[in-house]
Amino acid sequence: MYNLFKLELYKIFKRPRTYLSFAAITALIVIIQIGLLKDGKEYISFVLADLGNSFEINGNLCNGYFVCFCILQLLLIHVPLLIALIAADMISGEANMGTLRLLLSKPITRTEFVLAKFAAASVYTLLLLIWVAILALFVSMAIFGTDDIFLVKNNYAVQIAKDDIFWRYIGAFFFAALAMLTVAALAFFLSQFAENSIGPIVATMSIIIVFTIFSTMSIPIFNKIKPYMFTTHMVAWKEFFDVKVNADNESIVGTIQRPDKIINSALILIAHIVGFVGISVYSLKKKDILS
Repeated sequence: MYNLFKLELYKIFKRPRTYLSFAAITALIVIIQIGLLKDGKEYISFVLADLGNSFEINGNLCNGYFVCFCILQLLLIHVPLLIALIAADMISGEANMGTLRLLLSKPITRTEFVLAKFAAASVYTLLLLIWVAILALFVSMAIFGTDDIFLVKNNYAVQIAKDDIFWRYIGAFFFAALAMLTVAALAFFLSQFAENSIGPIVATMSIIIVFTIFSTMSIPIFNKIKPYMFTTHMVAWKEFFDVKVNADNESIVGTIQRPDKIINSALILIAHIVGFVGISVYSLKKKDILS
């Protein structure tokens, strides 16, 4: 199994599309950083327009922590496509090239085959997310400096001291890893039902888009299924940036307002990952391989 895992990693990083994904991420982040570097003050003024008349806000608001938050909100919508480009090709690509039967004729069980391929796709997913963390957080900190972060929510604002932020990003990126692995597991699951990667890629993105729409619409019939859709829980990384307050409405350092929500969302995402991979194993074991 380990040899197959190494072979799958080699095949992933041999493909040009793998490096195009990293290049696309780099380009998007650099564009956002350049934009905020030139017009960050105007963007902050626009975001805080409604609060500017009520509060006096000082400090370097457009700092590296704030920039990273903005980047994550944008990129975690687009990164699933880059993940699907690889994960959706893991099995369908073999079928397309006619090598699937040959691989399954090797002295390895189909369970080991599925797990080795998914493990390789997971490594790619995690490396892509680590690259996002390096560019979005560390490079932004180097360019924009650090200060308190000021975030505007739906009906309230949150200010977090700069000494209380970095660990929150560690938690947020770990949670984002679970969310992106869920996407990888879905794309991987769909890849065994096609003989080219286009279908699974389109299907993965379509499911994410439709489920995201369901998650944001306040319609009674959708409210019943929202708690069970993985897209509902993919954005729970933002909970790391909600803090508890004391009687004077001051943020309590080192606290998270809803840690139970983070734990619940993480467990649901893990359940989806296990479910998608488990069904993939079961399905491939029962499938007649003709390609």
